[in-house]
Amino acid sequence: MKISIITVVFNNRNTVKSAIESVLGQLYPNIEYIIIDGASTDGTMDIIKEYGSAIHQVVSEQDAGIYDAMNKGIKLCTGDVIGILNSDDVYENNQVVSTVMEAFSSDRDLALVYGDLVYVKSDDLNQVVRKWTSESYYPDFFEDGHVPPHPSLFIKKAVYQKVGLFDLNMRLAADYEFMLRLFKLHQFKSKYINRLFVRMRLGGATNVSMKNIINGNLEILAAWKQNHLKAPYLLMPKRIIKRLTQFLK
Repeated sequence: MKISIITVVFNNRNTVKSAIESVLGQLYPNIEYIIIDGASTDGTMDIIKEYGSAIHQVVSEQDAGIYDAMNKGIKLCTGDVIGILNSDDVYENNQVVSTVMEAFSSDRDLALVYGDLVYVKSDDLNQVVRKWTSESYYPDFFEDGHVPPHPSLFIKKAVYQKVGLFDLNMRLAADYEFMLRLFKLHQFKSKYINRLFVRMRLGGATNVSMKNIINGNLEILAAWKQNHLKAPYLLMPKRIIKRLTQFLK
């Protein structure tokens, strides 16, 4: 089976190199690597060009934000499975993709595979600040405040063809809304692998300010309504508790 990995980047020359090398260093033999750049002006493209044909497709043009860039990448993918690794992130080791693809190969009905993630300091990949340990999906998974770590989620291309792409009307929680569709509405068969898949540098649009945190949570509630689902009254308190426990692990 072939897997496509997408990296989206905009003006991130300081970390994109480690993300690229993380993908190119994977031991799995059949990887299509696609980079979507938002017309960077800081030299990011100079770094990308250093890797030449090892990166199968590079698009550099203005976009409407990170989710628009992800949608562009998904449309270009030719693999059976699609993964997304942001330019701030790296895979935990060179066997992550092999582990994922072994799971898909072992069960042809499997549509989704995800694992665990840790947040690390922006200037030190080894300094873990927060551990996001997930668990296997069950009917009240989202109601209990869970959500799979999106950078650790690998999805068959056929799934995107059925459920669509990221909703660009959501600026901060389009990944949450997309996963709500995947798991709650369509109930694709998934597998959780209790292994660390991704190291993610601290940051992200949702967490840069209190305003964005509030707006992100409002978008999460809107995602339930948009998909004709009733958000539980205690959803936000449960999500806060889950996040706090991630810092304490």
